[in-house]
Amino acid sequence: MAKISLCMIVRDEEEVLERCLESIADCVDEIVIVDTGSVDRTKEIAQRFTDKIYDFQWVDDFSAARNFAFSKGNGEYLMWMDADDVFPKKEKRKLLDLKEDLDEHPCHMVMMLYDAGFDEEGKAVFSYYRERLVRRSKQAEWVGCVHEVIPPFGNVRYEEIHFEHRKEKVEYSDRNLRIYEKMLEREKNLDPRERFYYGRELYYHGRYEKAVEVFRSFLDDPQGWLENKLEADRFLSYSLSAMGKEEEAFDALLQGLRLAPPTGEHCCDMGAYFYGKEQWEQAIFWYENALRAERRTEQGAFVQEDCYGFLPCIQLCVCYDRLGDLERANMYNEMAGVFKPGDRAVLQNQAYFKKVLQK
Repeated sequence: MAKISLCMIVRDEEEVLERCLESIADCVDEIVIVDTGSVDRTKEIAQRFTDKIYDFQWVDDFSAARNFAFSKGNGEYLMWMDADDVFPKKEKRKLLDLKEDLDEHPCHMVMMLYDAGFDEEGKAVFSYYRERLVRRSKQAEWVGCVHEVIPPFGNVRYEEIHFEHRKEKVEYSDRNLRIYEKMLEREKNLDPRERFYYGRELYYHGRYEKAVEVFRSFLDDPQGWLENKLEADRFLSYSLSAMGKEEEAFDALLQGLRLAPPTGEHCCDMGAYFYGKEQWEQAIFWYENALRAERRTEQGAFVQEDCYGFLPCIQLCVCYDRLGDLERANMYNEMAGVFKPGDRAVLQNQAYFKKVLQK
């Protein structure tokens, strides 16, 4: 069976590290922990699972830390997790089967699903593929100071094995933004991918004018990756909307239609524009297209599951109700209930339709 080394970088993770390691320990052959400056009980907790604990001086570079962690792994395959990740029990059999299969069918990289957002019932609503497992080699190298990545190489395999990002800390750190701005202070030109993520950090910190400038620069760059461009177009629209420039925000969404067939996310954004203007028929057109849109998960896109099911259904319910088509409104509410049976809006609508349709 293929040997896997789990290689992690951590700092002040006493609240979540035990949960993470307990979830994965019986599926890997070695655990490597690299601490970048903890002042809590992180190392003490790590010692319950491994004696391979190393210190690494933090230099505002995630890739440098991850590459150091990978250098300490001895397995044929190297795996990463963040301390606030969890490997679900129901996924363990799939990972163990993969380990056996890799013995006979080795590959260079295994992409697995990363569930990073959840609804009230714990169901994943935001997922995307990440390079979770790589064969130990010189090419298995992280790049990027922030939002680090291992560029695909060799034989890449996709597996529907889910890891969950269960973040406990609610504050949104300015660490990533500070790293990007230090890079710019050093007169380092950001590459297209870095500009995309820099724009997102600016948006999340409410610096909308600068975000618009960065997103437009990224979208004009022919080197930008398509999936990032599709997302940047939507974030450009959100930034303009936050500045009160609704028509420019809508024009940005229209420009995005030139890039690729619209995703469910894009269709929902288009629908939301018309919904806000109470132009119900135009909103219906886009929400119905969201239900037919193709997920781009295997292309590396960030997928918001609600945009392919629940959200367009519940919005279509409202749109048809406003048009007086109660039968169709009720139908879409029932469809929304298939995706989220216990949702409060669905239950309230069911009570409403039971009353009005009996008249």
